[in-house]
Amino acid sequence: QKMQAQICPSTPDQQQPKCEPQSPFAPSPSPPLPLMAASGGGVLSHDDIMRSIERGDITITPFNPQAVGCASVDLTLSNEFRYFIPGRSTVHLLETTDYKDITEKVLVPEGEFFTLNPGQCCLAITQERVKLAPSLCGFLEGRSRFARLGIFVHITASFMQPGINNQQVLEIFNASNNTVALHPGARVCQFIFLRLSGEAQYHGRFAAQEL
Repeated sequence: QKMQAQICPSTPDQQQPKCEPQSPFAPSPSPPLPLMAASGGGVLSHDDIMRSIERGDITITPFNPQAVGCASVDLTLSNEFRYFIPGRSTVHLLETTDYKDITEKVLVPEGEFFTLNPGQCCLAITQERVKLAPSLCGFLEGRSRFARLGIFVHITASFMQPGINNQQVLEIFNASNNTVALHPGARVCQFIFLRLSGEAQYHGRFAAQEL
């Protein structure tokens, strides 16, 4: 069935449509959104990312210019992983709960890989350290090519705080029916940069995070 394009019908002579008078109790139309100020807000494009790196507002170590996309930078897996110890008792979701108490760390030798079975989760960390100016923040997201294989590269907590200076921890979940091999050096995630309307500096628990 074809949807009606207008709420108010046109007059027979095809003049501007006439609408019923608005009720005095009806909410007034929202004002148009202001244009985004050049100094704040918005996702950084390829050129903005490169200029921010040149200015020192973004530092990525090590940096591969080929990893810069149209509006993000791909980051790679390091050889550090943490797997969840099976058979543990109930884990209480409290501010004081430490993931290190329920996981064990492994280092993957060069040329080898970490396997993740269906329905399993592991922690990983990027090779790159990302440093942001207080005027920048971002989001860490997976890449669609791996999502289409049933892999959640970053389950949650994707917001990256302003002013960070650390490697990025990944929570990887295998939602597929296949065992997957995670290779150190693979470009598994992407960092999307946003400009704040002001400035702020993160000093939280994971400011200097490690795996």
